[in-house]
Amino acid sequence: MAMEVPGPSSPAVHNVMIANTSKDTKPELLVRRILRKGGFPGYRLHWRIDDEGGRYVCRPDITYPGRKLAVFVHGCFWHRCPRCALGLPKSNVDYWRQKFEKNVERDSRKEEALVVLGWTVHTIWECKLEGGASELLGILNIQNTEFETDDGMRQACDF
Repeated sequence: MAMEVPGPSSPAVHNVMIANTSKDTKPELLVRRILRKGGFPGYRLHWRIDDEGGRYVCRPDITYPGRKLAVFVHGCFWHRCPRCALGLPKSNVDYWRQKFEKNVERDSRKEEALVVLGWTVHTIWECKLEGGASELLGILNIQNTEFETDDGMRQACDF
């Protein structure tokens, strides 16, 4: 059953809620800038990922399809950062509690589905942008390291 969205408590609240976007957020733009400066510009934005049966799984914020690497840039408020432990809004508390629980459950379900499909999933929290982006660069650098093939030849590994 769908939750009924309560009306805004004031015109100011209405304007703030309309201004919230799901794409090209400031944290997302910062992570993308760090990736480009780090030498990893070949990502796709909101790339659709389907399971083996062709059913939709999700669209991560940043994706490296050839590397099977999905990156989510989560806002602490909307995705309920475990470190920040932000409180609920003071009005419509039941609505917000349900909304946030569904967001967290959906995030977990998406990550599980991607891992089952063989993807590496990296979540960068808004409160830890610099550190999370640095970890991501580390993952990408590891994927670019050389590996030895069965015939003893060294070969570059750039998924």
